[in-house]
Amino acid sequence: MTTTRKSNFSAALRTTILMATLGGLLIAIGYAIGGIQIASVFLAIALLMNGVAYWFSDKIAIASARATPLSEQEAPGIYQMVRELTTRADLPMPKLYIIPSDQPNAFATGRNPNHAAVAVTQGITKLLSEDELRGVIAHELAHVKNRDILTQSVASAIGAMITYLAYFALWFGGDDDSPIGLIGNLALVLLAPIAATLIQLAVSRQREFAADASGAQFTGNPESLASALLRLEEGAKAMPVQVNQATEPLYIVKPFRGGGIAGLFSTHPPIEERVRRLRQMRPAIG
Repeated sequence: MTTTRKSNFSAALRTTILMATLGGLLIAIGYAIGGIQIASVFLAIALLMNGVAYWFSDKIAIASARATPLSEQEAPGIYQMVRELTTRADLPMPKLYIIPSDQPNAFATGRNPNHAAVAVTQGITKLLSEDELRGVIAHELAHVKNRDILTQSVASAIGAMITYLAYFALWFGGDDDSPIGLIGNLALVLLAPIAATLIQLAVSRQREFAADASGAQFTGNPESLASALLRLEEGAKAMPVQVNQATEPLYIVKPFRGGGIAGLFSTHPPIEERVRRLRQMRPAIG
């Protein structure tokens, strides 16, 4: 198995384990409160609510970022770049958007490859070289190819319902035969949402690693993305925050500052680790 395939398999395995843990936590809490029926009902409601958000994910993200359609007349080079990459990745051409922000960043959204959109900020087109921008767009197309919007939507649904279940337990109590009492309810409301959030964010970080690996495979040049990530991190630090915080997980680099213990609550892995993994791929791809 090549280094690239090992990286993709490892990220997929970790994501699967995290998602299974998240689902298991939901079932366990629901069972503790009122049996498996309670967990099933809350899970169904969560999937329904997030299904709607998933179906309209592209429109919601584009509107939140205040992005506007990018025409081929405005950016013929970007269109040519995207066409080349989608051909390599065996993907349909996504819709392209420009975000009116000087902070260099980009994201992809859409419920499936046939309804995908890639948005770039004005700042990223000024900061990066052509090869670096190619690496970034390849990363975003990898999210589309890997259907990460679906994965993150399901994780968000389960995570949200764990939080709702915890509050349900606090305010309404559990089954009369339930082993949890007041202390158990307090523990649920305090610890369960934190655990769910940590797992959900870990899923997001694993999908970033997977998109880095797949994107590098599309371009055949891991260094272009590694170099872009380093420059984007510096650019994000230098520029004032100009994005909607709700769309933060979509962006290729974290647009908000934070470090130390905040790393556990980060939607993105450390840039240093992402760059290290990409540069380890060079012998396998090159």
